[in-house]
Amino acid sequence: MALDIESIYKEHNALLEGHFLLSSGNHSAFYLQSAKVLENPKTAEILAKELAQQILDYGIVLDCVCSPALGGILAGYELARALDVRFIFTERVDGKMTLRRGFEVAKNERVLICEDIITTGGSAMESAECVKSAGGIIVAFAGLANRGLCRRTKTNGTYSMGKSKEVCKLSQDIPLFALADFDFELYDAKTCPLCKDSVAYKPGSRN
Repeated sequence: MALDIESIYKEHNALLEGHFLLSSGNHSAFYLQSAKVLENPKTAEILAKELAQQILDYGIVLDCVCSPALGGILAGYELARALDVRFIFTERVDGKMTLRRGFEVAKNERVLICEDIITTGGSAMESAECVKSAGGIIVAFAGLANRGLCRRTKTNGTYSMGKSKEVCKLSQDIPLFALADFDFELYDAKTCPLCKDSVAYKPGSRN
């Protein structure tokens, strides 16, 4: 029986309603706070195993999971543990995503990029570029949840929608796996109707 991801987020007070500024710069009336879900190790393990099963059922073979810091670290680590592969992360140095702390990627090493939430996929693509520059091969992207901007791959060979929306930054020829789609409307910061009544708040890791 498939997990009810929306119910899990609500149960952990991780599906917030209000006026939020997303990492992409867009505004939204809803915010997914995955840290609230992942603070319970048992819940994190259950979600990671469910996501790992999707990846294995699709036939993806990988050697390593890499996540962009800070938001993707817990999700990526748990996914790597579920897949029994090593885990590394990238982080921003002077605004640029970088592979450091002694982490290395072998030539042609097969790497999956994991986020907690896939919105436009910008941070995931920055991590992917770091891995590719080091000689690795990106075999898939993954996230606990998908904001519905990027087309999600399903294990039966179908997709969550016809094609990704224009703002999606992920490579379209690489599979994206997630436990659920949360297709909330996004607003451009310059034309956001919510701004008439309140100021956008960013509860995430990049304030």
